Amino acid sequence: MASRRPPAYSESSIRVLKGLEPVRQRPGMYTRTDNPLHIVQEVIDNSADEALGGYCHHIAVTLHADGSVSVEDDGRGIPFGMHPDENAPVVELVFTRLHAGGKFDKLQGGAYSFSGGLHGVGVSVTNALAARLEVTVWRDGQVAHLVFAGGEVIEPLTIRKATRDERKSGTRVRVWPDAKYFDSPHLPLAELTHLLRSKAVLLPGVKVDLIQEKSGETAHWEYARGLRDYLQTSLSADPFIDLFEGEHYAGAADSESFAEGEGAAWCVAFTDEGTVLRESYVNLIPTPAGGTHEAGLREGLFQAVKGFIELHNLLPKGVKLLPEDVFARASFVLSARVLDPQFQGQIKEKLNSRDALRLVAQAVRPMLELWLHERVDQGRRLAELVIRQAQSRLRAAQKVEKKKGSGVAVLPGKLTDCESRDVARNELFLVEGDSAGGSAKMGRDKEFQAVLPLRGKVLNAWEVERDRLFANTEIHDIAVAIGVDPHGKSDAPDLSNLRYGKICILSDADVDGSHIQVLLLTLFFRHFPTLIERGHVFVARPPLYRLDAPARGKKPAQKIYVLDDAELLAAQDKLRKDGLKEGAWQISRFKGLGEMSAEQLWDTTLNPDTRRLYRVRLDDCQELFHQLMGKGEAQARRALMEEYGDQIEVDI
Repeated sequence: MASRRPPAYSESSIRVLKGLEPVRQRPGMYTRTDNPLHIVQEVIDNSADEALGGYCHHIAVTLHADGSVSVEDDGRGIPFGMHPDENAPVVELVFTRLHAGGKFDKLQGGAYSFSGGLHGVGVSVTNALAARLEVTVWRDGQVAHLVFAGGEVIEPLTIRKATRDERKSGTRVRVWPDAKYFDSPHLPLAELTHLLRSKAVLLPGVKVDLIQEKSGETAHWEYARGLRDYLQTSLSADPFIDLFEGEHYAGAADSESFAEGEGAAWCVAFTDEGTVLRESYVNLIPTPAGGTHEAGLREGLFQAVKGFIELHNLLPKGVKLLPEDVFARASFVLSARVLDPQFQGQIKEKLNSRDALRLVAQAVRPMLELWLHERVDQGRRLAELVIRQAQSRLRAAQKVEKKKGSGVAVLPGKLTDCESRDVARNELFLVEGDSAGGSAKMGRDKEFQAVLPLRGKVLNAWEVERDRLFANTEIHDIAVAIGVDPHGKSDAPDLSNLRYGKICILSDADVDGSHIQVLLLTLFFRHFPTLIERGHVFVARPPLYRLDAPARGKKPAQKIYVLDDAELLAAQDKLRKDGLKEGAWQISRFKGLGEMSAEQLWDTTLNPDTRRLYRVRLDDCQELFHQLMGKGEAQARRALMEEYGDQIEVDI
């Protein structure tokens, strides 16, 4: 029988998606698809940005009986005049064009100096995934109205003069989410309530209402004392000491380090029982996955408490404090203000901006140091709590070490091990080459990070029998270093000698580095599948480029690290939108990890607070691995490339 001819791959195979079509084709790339809450949140965030700028004092969200949701504010109102370049009403562009909005204008006097709706794809995504969307704007004594369906204008913009009893300014957006794009068409009421309440918390003096037409219920929030009121009413146990709250924003004198107005407000409570509450926000956007601003809070708290303990000589002999000892019983609400935040993904669950760590840490540390020295008795009580946490951690680590027992194989000579015996915390980096290994050894935190340099490309282990694996020196060293023997999917391997909670593949950000990643992933998938299944295997993503951007507007000079060509183009596009002329920035390409200084490698790839580290998941991909790595599968690999080569995506 003749083999099936692979589909033709030609110029006509390439599709160019226009307008909002990319969103409708792949909605999961732009928003959550479990329910429509996030597309409604995009509209709420725009109203909150108006309030953050001091232009809005009331936000009302209505759940209508027909399943639609409206968001109304008394802000400035979206401009509805003609755009000078696009020859279309501005309000129409905002809802129909990706990367169109007022949040890109970051120069002095821009419409939004600080905003959460930053990517410029927010309400356009809302419109793309809505069966119908209506916009009404009150501005300059006029009322503008237009209607969309499926992302397209069905009722063009109309403008009339406002009547005497109509308010002077504001925007109302009413949206009917299209159920076909979501697992459930219903908004989770508890999450929406929490979101709106948090906006009121973070915007003291702003009124926020939630109106439900079906039940006739109305909820109203307004907090005069902001974060303190919210944290006190939300704690499950009484604070161990007084609440520590404060705020700090950079002034003109700090402009060399941070933009004027950047900073944070926070309220922290320490409890010795009950669950901890941790909520963080960036420009009013919730960040449930945390990020660098939370890391900055942790660092600031740790350094201040550690300094207090050392000053008063309270630390018992043999006890070493770690940041998690201070952070373990800390509940907090943190609101950071960052001029140009970088989020992980469009849904903005985690902040990636590296400068935010230093921004928050430098704001928190001196204020907590002063707070502790003014309240020495409470400082001593906090020190006792932190020391108890450290002692408990050390006892747990000792139990693990005893359980491991003796008789461990001699570790590879190339392995630079870590000092800690806490398996859950320890990390092993499998590094490409001795040169990169040298940088990693100098840049790592020797307390919990180990480095094993690998020579060249690892053996393709897909078709190697298990009892022949140790004939390869590199694979032998990997197995001995991690303390686990090779095994299959159906085996019950002994993980009692596992030495590292995270095994991280660290290779160059080029094609050869990707090949080494695939070879190592093949090894773990084929011969150490339990390590992947239990979440111990990770891939580190070092940057390929660095951009050196000069100061512009409120933003000081920056060093911007990007992973690949796509991120490089996006970063340059953002610099242009910030007002920089072409060529005003410099681009450096890292030829390999060995070219990076120890400090750069730590900041971009090793530091748990600022790196990009992705957990490897064990999917049902046996056949795919066989086609990719099998020795007699060249024809299958070619067919795969011809069929799927134009569909490859990078999940960031």
